[in-house]
Amino acid sequence: MAEFVHLHNHTYYSLLDGACSVADLVGAAKTNGMKSVAMTDHGVLFGAFEFYKTAKAAGIKPIIGCEVYFVNDGLATDHARFKDAEGKNKAYNHLILLAKDETGYRNLMKLVSRGHTEGFYYKPRIDFSMLEEHHEGLVAMTACAGGIISPHLISGDYEKAKRIATKFKNLFGDDFYIEIQDHGLKYEVKVRESAPKLAKELGIKLVATNDCHYIEQRHALAHNVLLMIRDANSKEPPNVNVLKYGTDQNYFRSGAEMHKLFSEWPESIETTLEIEEKCNVSFSKDFKMPAFPIPVESGITTPDAYLEHLTSKGLDRRFPVMTREIEDRSNFELNVIKKMGYAGYFLIVQDFIAAARERGVSVGPGRGSAAGSIVAYALGITNVDPIKYNLLFERFLNPERVSMPDIDIDFSDDKREKVIEYVRDKYGRNSVAQIITFSTLSARAVLKDVGRVLGVPLTTINELTKNIPVIMGRVTPLKEAIELPEVKAILAKGDPLVKKLIEYSLILEGFARSASKHAAGVVIAPGDISNYVPLYKTPSLDDAVTQFNMKDVEETGLLKMDFLGLRTLSIIDTALALIEQNHGVKIDIDTIPLDDRETYELFGRGDTIAVFQFDSPPMQNYMRALKPENLEDLSSMNALYRPGPMEHIPEFIDCKHGRRKVEYLHPKLEPILAETYGVIVVQEQVMRIARDLAGFSLAKADEMRRAMGKKDLHKMEAMKVSFIASIL
Repeated sequence: MAEFVHLHNHTYYSLLDGACSVADLVGAAKTNGMKSVAMTDHGVLFGAFEFYKTAKAAGIKPIIGCEVYFVNDGLATDHARFKDAEGKNKAYNHLILLAKDETGYRNLMKLVSRGHTEGFYYKPRIDFSMLEEHHEGLVAMTACAGGIISPHLISGDYEKAKRIATKFKNLFGDDFYIEIQDHGLKYEVKVRESAPKLAKELGIKLVATNDCHYIEQRHALAHNVLLMIRDANSKEPPNVNVLKYGTDQNYFRSGAEMHKLFSEWPESIETTLEIEEKCNVSFSKDFKMPAFPIPVESGITTPDAYLEHLTSKGLDRRFPVMTREIEDRSNFELNVIKKMGYAGYFLIVQDFIAAARERGVSVGPGRGSAAGSIVAYALGITNVDPIKYNLLFERFLNPERVSMPDIDIDFSDDKREKVIEYVRDKYGRNSVAQIITFSTLSARAVLKDVGRVLGVPLTTINELTKNIPVIMGRVTPLKEAIELPEVKAILAKGDPLVKKLIEYSLILEGFARSASKHAAGVVIAPGDISNYVPLYKTPSLDDAVTQFNMKDVEETGLLKMDFLGLRTLSIIDTALALIEQNHGVKIDIDTIPLDDRETYELFGRGDTIAVFQFDSPPMQNYMRALKPENLEDLSSMNALYRPGPMEHIPEFIDCKHGRRKVEYLHPKLEPILAETYGVIVVQEQVMRIARDLAGFSLAKADEMRRAMGKKDLHKMEAMKVSFIASIL
């Protein structure tokens, strides 16, 4: 097999330009028998961590890179370098940068971040002075026909091309390469005619690349449609058959194709293998916890000791009468937290929650698995007593599985920014950032965008999209939707334009369309964030956000928090203020009784508009049928109201009202399932069943719960054997 490595590739993270996913890119490398592949999206590192994980899992060596936007010839030295005489300059050239090692990757993050925070004007631009600061550990390649050298070779200004190449050669040494490409375009011929001479004169090696923007050649038209989404309007649809790139050759060519295409310059093929050997970046997943500043007056010097001190004070406040169960539970949790190195995490969280309350910001009582921690309860992170409600700590922190804690915290949406500002002030503005999120071309969105480009009548697009179901917030994938009778009936009409609409949409579905700030995610780093993840900034964003999404930020080991702005809390604040203003009664929402009969009657009537998670029409109907009498009824229904468990709601209601006999498959299930009428409702019940029936430790029971939640059939089958054996 002809050896070759693709070093110039774009995924859909080159927004509305790359027409392939990270998985597609890695899969193409594997299919073609290539040992490595690079990802070089335009001006961003959005997909770097996802790419790294995907490639490693496939046995492919990932090469992390970026096609940056480069401005000027390196003569200017201040911020005016980004502007012309009128203060604006859109002109830029492309430059490929690949990380050789960890130093190179850090420098690449710095360059990409500074391009957004300092050099953004239409594009995130960098210049030569930035390269001088951050060139160590990087390979530089001259990119495409719009690169730093090719335009001058095309225009015949060989001397200018030589002058620029010399500068880069002096900076990067043998890590600077001149790219040659052949996508069947006439102007590329001039580059291939002059580049070998330039390379020989300056002692620079040639490297053959294909500017890949899609995987298969047949995807060229779909890619063309993608390019037109941003500017297309339904009144004047463009001619999608006229390729904006002027070629259909920007696909993932095989090694054999590249060898044949560049047979005149075999050394340019060999160079790809040389560069591949140079690039060896590995991501560290060690936890990067910011240091919590322990008050000097406490006389305590370690996070572990200070956490123990605050927990002890909190337990005294929460439990006037200390029991052996409370003491044992808190000691167990503290030992696990300290052993896993998470004392700082709990200190940070309790601190900004306390600060929020001091600033008049309402905080939710605590939800999710964190409610199972008595330490979190003692610290005021949650207001839910885990012992009273039989909640398990191991669901939150499993001592047999090292993973960062994840506490979701709700703040009143109109004051949430106060908490973020507090965190910025405390840990440093450069150490705190919100997290990016991407809008994607879901089945409905892709049909609308592609339809607009193709000029499909709006009535036809609407007829299609309205018949694509949204189930529990999830839009049915187009591949499934086109099999639905209603959609099939539309397609059966044989409209050729609709046929093209479906064809292109199936290729582009799921791609990232745009980037914005996540509604809740905040990351706190132990230093400048751009030392750990790249930053993204545009004029529409007040502050820079991380270029990695929430999942990837967390997996890199950074402290990620969900600061969710909840309108329900703001409504409660307003209601309490009006009650005090109009009736002179001051109510503490955290101490209201949970056994108020009239409140449960209200739920039983379905009068739950604007009540968080109980306000949808189906849930209102379930409330009328259930006639809840206590908090457990409400929490059980809330847990059941999701895909899968929903089918058990009628059984739950019938058992509660005696219309159906409560049955238990095993006597040991009765104490676990009695309060939910024999129906498994919450994840803690799954864990207790595994513990009490099969003798699993709660840590192992949590692993089973996770496997069930993730529908990991392989792991579930493996645990099934030991589960049954233990019962028998």
